[in-house]
Amino acid sequence: PTRRPSDLDEVTFCYYFQTPNTSELAIKRWASHMTPGAHDMVVFLTSTMMQRPGTMSATDCGFGASGPVWTYSAIAPDAETALPLDDGHGVPVGQPIKAGQYGFIQIHFLNTTASLIQAHVQLDAVAHDEGVQTTPAGPFVTYNDQISIGPGSPANPSTGMVRGTCDFHNMSGPLSFFAMTTRTHKQGVHAFVTDGPAMVVDNTSWDHPATRTWTATPFFSFSNGVLSYQCEYLNPNNRTIMTGSNAATDEVCMVVGYYFPAPGGAGHLCWDNGMVY
Repeated sequence: PTRRPSDLDEVTFCYYFQTPNTSELAIKRWASHMTPGAHDMVVFLTSTMMQRPGTMSATDCGFGASGPVWTYSAIAPDAETALPLDDGHGVPVGQPIKAGQYGFIQIHFLNTTASLIQAHVQLDAVAHDEGVQTTPAGPFVTYNDQISIGPGSPANPSTGMVRGTCDFHNMSGPLSFFAMTTRTHKQGVHAFVTDGPAMVVDNTSWDHPATRTWTATPFFSFSNGVLSYQCEYLNPNNRTIMTGSNAATDEVCMVVGYYFPAPGGAGHLCWDNGMVY
């Protein structure tokens, strides 16, 4: 999309798609490219068609407790996620994509210049060859809807914090994580993940959060099947900021990890302090 800063310099759109594959694929690598003006992107998969493929809309564009499954995300202009080639037993890891899979790409556009710009994103998915046996991978995502940061000012920003604990030890066997990061919007100043007293991921940058990766065995597992997270904020705006998907007006507190085995690729979702699935 094309926008002038005087009219609208920050907006979030969703682009809806259906994949062209006629049989299930096992993705071994995701890659993306964003031109200047596209700040970050998230790929979601859905069980049904939410909008006609090819539609681009800013309405109801985001994440929820049911429906969209977080699949891939990027903040750097050029990014990729490569899944492990060996699960520790000689089997490559792949993320299942069903035939004719529906989904959408959530794109946060941000124009920090005084000029008219045109921005776009490109997403590539590279699959294992047909017939290759793979261990299925999926996302582990936390979402906190308790964010409420009172009004502040640039000289005296207000503070806010949310935290949560996700206990998944009774839901499945040990999960082998190969990547993990955190996600907030621009009021976020600190976000971290712990395994008991041990720090797993620790980020102080909202727009360039570090991703911790484990590329070979032993992959990372939470010692007791319990993940704890916390996000901290400073609000310099003269309005209350709540949980929401719009990067321009809302905040989020999320952990995004990828693990195997994840039968079907749907993964796990933890909402506040409870496991949804």
